[in-house]
Amino acid sequence: MKALIIDDENDICYLLGTILLNKNISSDYVNSIKDARRVLISEGPRVIFLDNHLPDGRGVDFIGELKKRIPAPIIIMLTAYDTPDDRRKAMEAGADFFIPKPFSRETIFRTVDLLPQ
Repeated sequence: MKALIIDDENDICYLLGTILLNKNISSDYVNSIKDARRVLISEGPRVIFLDNHLPDGRGVDFIGELKKRIPAPIIIMLTAYDTPDDRRKAMEAGADFFIPKPFSRETIFRTVDLLPQ
């Protein structure tokens, strides 16, 4: 399985990428929506870890475009802003999971274990 991490914090990208390797999931990362669009042209990742606050837009507003570009992507929102309203907006936009930051390895493992193979 292949994942794309879209987060403007390189530390989060490296940490999450390392955690995913423990579950045999390879990953690439980008730091903006613009870069994500470029990567999505050449790759169609099955799983997308999407930060909600990016330098060039909100992740929740990018979900619809992701759903159009990739067949049946699994979108996991990551955000430090864990409010009921943010969760509702993400799920209504089409996110499959919502993980607040900071996250733990166990939280990522539990979420990954729920993904369809």
